[in-house]
Amino acid sequence: MTLPDRRILFVHAHPDDETIGNGVTMARYVAEGAHVTLVTCTAGEEGEILVPELEHLAADRDDALGPHRVTELAAAMVEFGVTDHRFLGGAGHFRDSGMKWADDGTATVADETRPDTFWHADLLEAAALLVEIIREVRPQVVVTYDEFGGYGHPDHVQAHRVTTYAVALAAVASYRRDLGEAWQVAKVYWGAMSKSQMAEGIRAVREAGDATTFEGWDPDNIPFGSPDEDLDAVISAPEHADAKMAAMKAHATQITVDGPFFALSNNLGNQVWASEHYRLAAGERGPVGDDGLEHDLFAGL
Repeated sequence: MTLPDRRILFVHAHPDDETIGNGVTMARYVAEGAHVTLVTCTAGEEGEILVPELEHLAADRDDALGPHRVTELAAAMVEFGVTDHRFLGGAGHFRDSGMKWADDGTATVADETRPDTFWHADLLEAAALLVEIIREVRPQVVVTYDEFGGYGHPDHVQAHRVTTYAVALAAVASYRRDLGEAWQVAKVYWGAMSKSQMAEGIRAVREAGDATTFEGWDPDNIPFGSPDEDLDAVISAPEHADAKMAAMKAHATQITVDGPFFALSNNLGNQVWASEHYRLAAGERGPVGDDGLEHDLFAGL
């Protein structure tokens, strides 16, 4: 298979995570002719359902949300032009682990999790599945979550662990030769939520008169996210913000885009959704802009 010179791989836990965290980044690189691969680790079977007529799909009823979210993901990828999107081991191979909210406002492992969930997956087994994809696609850049999964969700944490292990194993020539020729990923990024940008968003929502969105959040003490000094890169692509919003609409069971927060974000222009931040976890930092950040995840390669 002949692939473009630039190749980037995103690893996410559930359908919709990719759109929220990396939507404009994915769209930008597709538009620039890079090969964009998305690997999703679960079908999101335990997600909340925001569409009343589809509530019967819930895990505690028909337990049919996973296949539905597979179709939502496919529709979202059409908006970005991403044609290479896969589920780790195939759709449904690893089940969504669910979560609960901790007292400090972060997510954590639910009191009960099924044995077939991603949280309980054998790390080597899961990593080997990703190694095969890495060696096939040979990405220079891999993007996933930080060690906390962004906000603590166990599937995000597990995706971080699996990706970190797989990147290391993929580069070892003697490891599982049956999975393809060894490949060294040049740069690994962790998606990051900018605390300052989140704080600005919360304040703007409240100034607009919306008291329910982010209720109970203190913009000066957000329980997760990255301070500006920890950020290494930002992808700002306002020309792809509309595609990101359209992809969010495709994830209809998970994201409500007709509420005051989304109306406000549209009124603010593209600044809310058009900038996505990253921390460099492995590899050499490339040239930076006046803001001290890389503006291309392939910078320096």
